[in-house]
Amino acid sequence: MLAIKCSSRPIPTTPLCPFQHHNTFPILDRITTNRKRGTFTTVHAQINRRESGREESKPFSSSLSPSTVTQFSTDVCNARKKMVIVDKYIVGTFFASLLGFFLLYVLRQKTAAEYRKRDQFQSRQHYQIRNDPTTGECGPDSGSDVIIVGAGDGRRVRVIERDLTEPDRIVGELLQPGGYLKLIELGLEDCVEEIDAQRVLGYALFKDGKNTRLSYPLEKFHSDVSGRSFHNGRFIQRMREKAATLPNVHLEQGTVSSLLEENGIVKGVQYKTKAGEELKAYAPLTIVCDGCFSNLRRSLCKPEVEVPSCFVGLVLENCELPYANHGHVILADPSPILFYPISSTEVRCLVDVPGQKLPSLASGEMANYLKTMVAPQIPPELQDAFIAAIDKGNIRTMPNRSMPAAPCPTPGALLMGDAFNMRHPLTGGGMTVALSDIVVLRNLLKPLHDMTDADSLCRYLESFYTLRKPVASTINTLAGALYKVFCASPDQARNEMRQACFDYLSLGGACSTGPVALLSGLNPRPLSLVLHFFAVAIYGVGRLLVPFPSPKRLWIGARLISGASGIIFPIIKAEGIRQMFFPATMPAYYRAPPVEEVSDSAPQESK
Repeated sequence: MLAIKCSSRPIPTTPLCPFQHHNTFPILDRITTNRKRGTFTTVHAQINRRESGREESKPFSSSLSPSTVTQFSTDVCNARKKMVIVDKYIVGTFFASLLGFFLLYVLRQKTAAEYRKRDQFQSRQHYQIRNDPTTGECGPDSGSDVIIVGAGDGRRVRVIERDLTEPDRIVGELLQPGGYLKLIELGLEDCVEEIDAQRVLGYALFKDGKNTRLSYPLEKFHSDVSGRSFHNGRFIQRMREKAATLPNVHLEQGTVSSLLEENGIVKGVQYKTKAGEELKAYAPLTIVCDGCFSNLRRSLCKPEVEVPSCFVGLVLENCELPYANHGHVILADPSPILFYPISSTEVRCLVDVPGQKLPSLASGEMANYLKTMVAPQIPPELQDAFIAAIDKGNIRTMPNRSMPAAPCPTPGALLMGDAFNMRHPLTGGGMTVALSDIVVLRNLLKPLHDMTDADSLCRYLESFYTLRKPVASTINTLAGALYKVFCASPDQARNEMRQACFDYLSLGGACSTGPVALLSGLNPRPLSLVLHFFAVAIYGVGRLLVPFPSPKRLWIGARLISGASGIIFPIIKAEGIRQMFFPATMPAYYRAPPVEEVSDSAPQESK
């Protein structure tokens, strides 16, 4: 359930760019790897001392012996060969990276200017919310300004939930710091209190016996700002309780069967109450957010749902994670395994299984798979608790869905949440996107007096789909790309990309804080995401080409770059290139609220 509340509480300012206080590419002076051990050593372009000393020495004398001249020439040639390798494969990479970060800086300034322009435009709108009891009635049983299907501003809101009992789910348990900031902005931060929620300060990444810790860049925020992990059902119940305390919100249990349409305009919904009574509810705006299994979205969007994998969920009891207050990602074979705390005594484990076909639970095939294939790949300190959770038998499964946002603007209705847009849950970004969307919609609805003109309202709310893009597209693209990179593959180029990603994040500095800021929702900059993604690819190529660029390694490097492009570009295309990178060029970005009739004494503003 999604609750909407207006709040004037200030929100901490998010830094425009996480790189401005860090060195840009600390990896360039340590690109060489000892490929047998997988460890990194610092590389410096060293010129043979004899060659550097030649300029200071005396001119060549005819008294030098031929053997001395020959030896000296050989040393100079060797030194020049070293220079060629360094110049060709490291210096070029340095200048390419420097150019990329220069573009990032320029475009960051442009993006900041666009946001200031939009904020200045919105600040010129001087409207107030009016709660007229007669506003918005458009049929029998009206009395609501907004109907929210599957969830519930100072308006009269009817929230229809299929089931008001506490949900029991294995996802929606991690709220990133960016999502927590949105919760603060909505005045709902107390919804993570009194539910034994755990603070999350970053991630720990494990691969082939090695591990690295990636902390959220929270230095510029209040000490209370961090991620939160919890039982999803407890969090949902707290939000329902919060919504139920508002006098203008009517929360009821019922199953919506269809949208009520008239001349192409959604007027309300038809639903069945808990007692089995068939009723109709009418309102100027119906918000549909009935989850990933939505049966109402087909008329409101073009759903293209993919199921790349499934999660197998377990709860580990009374065990300690290697890194307290961190999510843990194990780069296992064939796909990642997740661990994160959901209470002071419980740890959630999610095992990703590629494809849609799972081992049978009833026959014990699933338990055997977890014990023989998965258990040996998790950290030793978690294996006993993992086996105990399997033996306990409470194994849950769910498909992981991905669906890009493809709205069909419909007068009288708006689609939100998983019914509208889904991404792989590997990065735990779903609730952050949902809360960000609520803030965008709340700000759009604030200036509206009257929502009875469905066509004008529909044109105005088209801006919602553009304004949500920076946050949503960044998290969606990162989730899809990271999942494909983290999965094992028989393709050597893909495995090189996987190893390069782990090593890149292990470097620290901007190489870890930049991607983690994107993942956490603290830096919703799509361009920054693309630059980091290809920086990982270039880094992987650099690892292949030094110390000696054999033809085989050159071919693998070329396939690595091609594979990286094949991963991220289709996701960007599905998100919409223009909306994702240049939202300010979209006409809907600056769309003003519908002009309403006001008294002669009141000032009237036009676009």
